[in-house]
Amino acid sequence: MQRPRVFIPARFSARASALRFAALATARALAEAVYLAGGEPLSFLPWAPNGTIDETELADRLREADAVLLPGGGDLHPQWYGEAEHPTLYDVDVEQDAVDLACARHCVARGVPLLGICRGLHVLTVALGGSLVVDMAEEAHRHRKHDVTVEPASRLGQIVTRPSMWVSCFHHQCVARPGRGLRPVAWAVDGTPEAFELSGEAGWCLGIQWHPEDGTPSDQAQMAIFKAFMDAACRFATQDGRR
Repeated sequence: MQRPRVFIPARFSARASALRFAALATARALAEAVYLAGGEPLSFLPWAPNGTIDETELADRLREADAVLLPGGGDLHPQWYGEAEHPTLYDVDVEQDAVDLACARHCVARGVPLLGICRGLHVLTVALGGSLVVDMAEEAHRHRKHDVTVEPASRLGQIVTRPSMWVSCFHHQCVARPGRGLRPVAWAVDGTPEAFELSGEAGWCLGIQWHPEDGTPSDQAQMAIFKAFMDAACRFATQDGRR
């Protein structure tokens, strides 16, 4: 059976050891997690000069996507959610932002399965009209592993089949105001929401603040997230007439 095609917007990289110039990058662990779960990870060029994007053109580029994965990366520019810049912001790129935000809007509008990881959750939040805490002003969630409690009746709870998980986090921002239709379904011990689902019939849509690719393939719960994502991609492709 053909693997579902998972489109992943590449990240801009100032340098890469194997190349002479600036590069486009996709985390190897992330691509491998998609592949091991049964998908075909396909990285694509973020194209939005000066932060201006043709969303019709982007929709055409995503026409063959069975699912979209919004990966981690640098911070979103606060201009997108009405906040001021902060000294701790890093790797901000409005071209990257514009593409990611348009991807999120496209997936929600069309029901394309969407998984947002770390920055990807923040993108989904802002794309749906929500906002972020620009800086959490503490290090409890940056380069840390900690427990999260999962709502058992949620989609995420049914996927991981356990009330709590040990997760890998690297973020200094978090959701301040959820976007339209997003509801929290997992929380850190300090009460920080760590995962959100989109309610209603908009399709399979999950945003998680930790990095599940850090635990795959050895952690069955983290791997289950990618496998559920691939199952949703296969269903979407079938409904869309491509299977």
